[in-house]
This record gives sequence, structure tokens and C-alpha cells, in this order.
Amino acid sequence: MADIAAPRASSSPFRAWLSGVGQGRHILGLLFMLPAAVFLLLFLTYPLGLGVWLGFTDTRIGRDGVFIGLENYQSLFDDSLFLLSVFNTLLYTIAASILKFALGLWLAMLLNQNLPFKSFFRAVILLPWVVPTVLSAIAFWWIFDAQFSVISWALIKMGLIEHNINFLGDTTNARASVIAANVWRGIPFVAISLLAGLQTIPQSLHEAATLDGANGWQRFRFITLPMLSPIIAVVMTFSVLFTFTDFQLIYVLTRGGPLNATQLMATLSFQRAIPGGQLGEGAAIAVAMIPFLLSAILFSYFGLQRRKWQQGGAD
Repeated sequence: MADIAAPRASSSPFRAWLSGVGQGRHILGLLFMLPAAVFLLLFLTYPLGLGVWLGFTDTRIGRDGVFIGLENYQSLFDDSLFLLSVFNTLLYTIAASILKFALGLWLAMLLNQNLPFKSFFRAVILLPWVVPTVLSAIAFWWIFDAQFSVISWALIKMGLIEHNINFLGDTTNARASVIAANVWRGIPFVAISLLAGLQTIPQSLHEAATLDGANGWQRFRFITLPMLSPIIAVVMTFSVLFTFTDFQLIYVLTRGGPLNATQLMATLSFQRAIPGGQLGEGAAIAVAMIPFLLSAILFSYFGLQRRKWQQGGAD
């Protein structure tokens, strides 16, 4: 009997500790957050810290580097290809984000109306977003092919053009083509997110404005847009982040060509680090993207402050 009771006595402190953990919400919350914290530490914090460190070294593939300070960053300002990639990235991000917002908002307002088969169209519009990026890029690579492009074929049959359009071989056409592909892929995310925001706006506000004599544009300007601004800030922040760091679409379609017309900071960082073997320089280019990404996050932060003001809270 003494042997049987001994394990129970030894387990009582453990049970008391578990009881204390269950009663302490803060300790229990920390325990639940521990797996996520470990995951972020291993797969986000460590790679980010390693990338920042490599940017200050001359590390190459197969050879350990030494600390060289800001030499990698100083060389970037004298690198015409890097400056061109910054211009291409900003042009690509700004143009694609504006088009995705305009078309996504229009599509969201259209789907918010009482249309037949509305649920079906809402499901179909998600297809460009859920299809893997590589598959979308391969499809656009065929659509933009210099010889077998379906767009060129259709325009020739309609008598609008006489020769095939060189979508990916001309610098201007290539930039427009990759922007169009990114817009097609990103519109569903913007549209569905803004549609969710539109459905949270009380219909009574529009009815009251209509009774006061407001037309459609006035209702959109003074009711829909202000109420939707916090959602717009968050959605466009994510859209800018996704577009600015886009790699797969560009790499499959053009690999930065022609003549580096579609070379983005993400693709240039990969080319310098992996095929070029210059890990330190590639890491420096990747770290140089952080200030632009922080600017997008600050845009979202200040956009959310408007929601606090609308609810009567302090900034």
C-alpha cells in the first residue's frame, strides 16, 4: 500500500503547478504563444538577422566572408543596374497597386449589388488568387508569346494589327505585360476584401443620405469612402507588400529582361546571391528593400488611426 501511495504523493506538486497555471491567464497565454514564438524565431527572426549580417560581409558561396562594413551598400549606389531595379520596382508596384485598387473597388461595388448568381460570381472571381503563381505565370508566358500569342492572333483576325506583338521582347511592352499579369492575379484579393468592408457599412446611412438629396457620387464620397478607408489602408498595404516583393511572376515570365527592363530588386538580389554567388551583395540588396516595406506598413498604421477617430477614441 505504501508503494502504491508513493507515486500519488510525488505527483501532487505537479498537479498543484498545473492548477496554478490554469488559474493564471497570463502564464497560460504565454504557454499557448510559445510554439508560435519559436516558429517565428526560427523561420523569420533568424533568417532576417542572418541576412542583415551577410549584407555587412563579403560572403560568397563556398567561402566565409569577413566584416566589411557599409562597402556593399556604398557600391549599390554606384551600381546602375541596382538603381534601374529600384526604378522598375517602384514603377511596377505603384502602377499595379493603383490598377488593382481601382478595378478591385469597382468590382467590389458591382458584386455588392443585388445581381443574379451573385454567390457564383464571388466564388469565380477568387480563381486568379488561388491558382499557384507559377501556373499563372506559365499561362501568361503563353499568352504573351511572340509567335503564338492568343492576343495577337485575335487582334490580327479582327484586322486591328498586321503583325504579332512582341510582348516580352520589347522593353515597354514587357513592363506593361508583367504589370497586367500582376493586376490580373491581385484583383481578387482587393475586390473580396473591399466587398467585405462594403457589407459592414449600414444601409441606413445611404438611405438617410438619399432622403437628404445626395446623389450616387456624393454618397460614395462622403459615406462609402470614409467608412471604407481603414479597410483600404490595410488591403493596399498588403497589396503593396506582395507586389514590391514579387519574384515568381517576374522570374518565370522574363527573368528580368529584356535589357533588365523588368529587373526588380527581388530578382536582382536572387541573381547576385545564388547564380552569381555573391551572398553578401545579394543580402545587401534584399536589406535595401526594408525601408520601402516599412513605409507601406506606416501607411497602414496611419490609415487605422482614422478608424479610432471615427469611433471617438484617441489617436
